[in-house]
Amino acid sequence: MDVKAVLTAAAEDPQPEAAAPQPVWTVVPGTLADFLATAGTLTLDQRRLIVRQALVVFEQNFAHLPLKVAMHGVNPVQRLRLLAARLSRQETPDPEWAFHFELQSIFHSVRDLHTGYQLPKPFADAAAFLPFRIEQAGDRYLVTQVNAGLLPVGGDLKVGVTVTHWNGTPIGRAADVNGERYAGGNLAARHARGLESLTQRSLAGHLPPDEEWVVVSYVDLDGKPQELRMPWLVLRRITPAAPVGGDAPRGVDIEGEQLASIRSFLFEGAGPSNYTATGIFLWRPVETASGTFGHVRITGFSLGEFTSQAQFAAALQAHVEAFARIITSLPEDGLIIDIRSNPGGHILAGEILLQFLTHRRVQPEPAQMVSSPLNLLLARHTPDYARWRRSLELSVETGAVYSDAFPLSSEEIVNAFGQFYHGPVVLITDARCYSTSDIFAAGFADHAIGTIIGVDDNTGAGGANVVGQADLLDDLRDVPGSPYEPLPAGAEISVAIRRTLRVGDSAGTPLEDLGVVPSVRHRLTVADVLEGNPDLMETAGRELAKLPKRRLRLGVVPGDDALVAHFDTLGLDRVDVYVDGRPRGSVDVAPGAGSLTLPGTGEQVRAEGFLGGELVAVATAFPG
Repeated sequence: MDVKAVLTAAAEDPQPEAAAPQPVWTVVPGTLADFLATAGTLTLDQRRLIVRQALVVFEQNFAHLPLKVAMHGVNPVQRLRLLAARLSRQETPDPEWAFHFELQSIFHSVRDLHTGYQLPKPFADAAAFLPFRIEQAGDRYLVTQVNAGLLPVGGDLKVGVTVTHWNGTPIGRAADVNGERYAGGNLAARHARGLESLTQRSLAGHLPPDEEWVVVSYVDLDGKPQELRMPWLVLRRITPAAPVGGDAPRGVDIEGEQLASIRSFLFEGAGPSNYTATGIFLWRPVETASGTFGHVRITGFSLGEFTSQAQFAAALQAHVEAFARIITSLPEDGLIIDIRSNPGGHILAGEILLQFLTHRRVQPEPAQMVSSPLNLLLARHTPDYARWRRSLELSVETGAVYSDAFPLSSEEIVNAFGQFYHGPVVLITDARCYSTSDIFAAGFADHAIGTIIGVDDNTGAGGANVVGQADLLDDLRDVPGSPYEPLPAGAEISVAIRRTLRVGDSAGTPLEDLGVVPSVRHRLTVADVLEGNPDLMETAGRELAKLPKRRLRLGVVPGDDALVAHFDTLGLDRVDVYVDGRPRGSVDVAPGAGSLTLPGTGEQVRAEGFLGGELVAVATAFPG
């Protein structure tokens, strides 16, 4: 893909004005029990069709099947065959909840949030919720957000109270037990998802709660034990959900995006107020005992939905320009990149940002497809999978389980701009980082950009490109022999179609399940979850202070037959200069200002900064 074609096509395709934002959810009158009384209409034939399609994607598309069978001791294909056989013998269908429970149990057994069964309507557009949120701080579980208008009459739950029990079970244990029903790839991810689903749960991807109400035991702000009995309530989506697929490869936690949308609706205005917001970026300078640093939270990597390559180009260009503008406006002494609870999105939107933070050439993570006749059919008839065709054809002869690995992002594009920030950088992760944010964290580690600080023991460990069964159906709609069939009643199936591999010192290691383990662990404190992360920022500041400080500012003044490059450096002892990719000069430097006259002219000047013979900084300028 040509960089100029991608990033300038937007100018050739005028963009429509954005419509005024519409509310995504509405509260359904009544309780969860009222909602369930009217739900469930799948026929036996519809259930059989869904199971047939699940078998197709598990047997022939699911990129992680060999890994999941080995790591988790599961056999989803055999379980689906048994379910299909049982359905074939039935004349009267079981209760619909029993069918959904069994099918979701099979999908959840592989512990992959990319590969999921989305329930049909009315579940597809609904969420069960309680009007408060619980977060963990050390060994305590605190209420951090409340929608008081939706509490029962007399309910006095407030932000800051400590929850001790959930229906009589100690809250930590309740989160772990609940987490076993979810598809987190490691213990940290399952605990995090189990905790958050105690209060908000998308019904598209999970069964409704078993209980119709909960009893929450807590210690109030005066230290007195209290209880709240609260029925589960229901939200209904009133705007369409974004499709799973699309032309640009996505790596996204679908449920994570839904939960972010649900919380934005329930707790509007309850987010941090001391940040500047620019699209998916929240940013601010933060003062610590170690100095003043920049703090950028990246809340997701989804750039929107597009009907043309030019529209994607426009969104991508705005994305990189915003990030470059933000990081260069923040203090030079250190930068804190924070991707906690980032559900992912467009893979290129994550990998393209790494270059701004490092002098190294970025190698995008390569991806493999599992060798199967159906994946070969996709590779032969779908441009998006064409690069994998030859190795899939060879696998028939070699018996290889996987195809060769090719990057999902263009290496040219993810290196098109180069380094903009030269100071030290740390990355903050948690167990809710998933998919593209996992890939971003892996790239951060594999290119040795800086220290990774985890508030959990691991990231969510989602290493794949996700695609919807409906997109695969469209890809092969006119191809003879396609096994894909439309799913009934709004049901959906998503699958990890390509698995990603690490690069650098971890080259070839799958990201799925293993995740990115932080080098520094910080347990969130009460002050962190209630007061804007002050202790976490202090930890980040101490880690930044340990890293070397660099600066390489570059400006170029054109003349009649020469260019004058002006530098401002720190932490360097030599600068080499290239004009249009060819070496033009080298100069020893000391901290501060310097210059170098370059004979001739050119369109691009690149300065490489060295210390002790090692390349440590890069800057680019465009004369005129």
